[in-house]
Amino acid sequence: MNTYLLSLGGGLLIGASAVMLLLLNGRIAGISGIVGRLAQGIGLTTNLAFVLGLLLGPIVYMLAFGGFPAVEITVGWPLIIVAGLMVGFGSRMGSGCTSGHGVLGLATLSRRSMAAVATFLTAGVVAVATLRGLGI
Repeated sequence: MNTYLLSLGGGLLIGASAVMLLLLNGRIAGISGIVGRLAQGIGLTTNLAFVLGLLLGPIVYMLAFGGFPAVEITVGWPLIIVAGLMVGFGSRMGSGCTSGHGVLGLATLSRRSMAAVATFLTAGVVAVATLRGLGI
């Protein structure tokens, strides 16, 4: 039950922050776009505040709950790095990431976001099936 409530709370916070950014700034809370604009020096205050919130979130969690949740990574760094680069490349190709398309794109019934999320999910299922088939 505790995991359920923590997940629910996290989802509510993500949704609330996405809605606030949209209503107050007219911006979609897509992490790849926010980090990209920050790297280009565009909208420094808002984008920096958003990224700092992402980075400080785990610290706030640790202070509130006395530690981090247990996480077990069962693959090596080379696979993690390749996967991260593929996600970054896919985010640029898809004109957005899972947060932008999945959280706000679906909520606004964007056809492009529906196609993107279907593609994300399909690629994830294929990747997991392939890696399990290879014994990784």
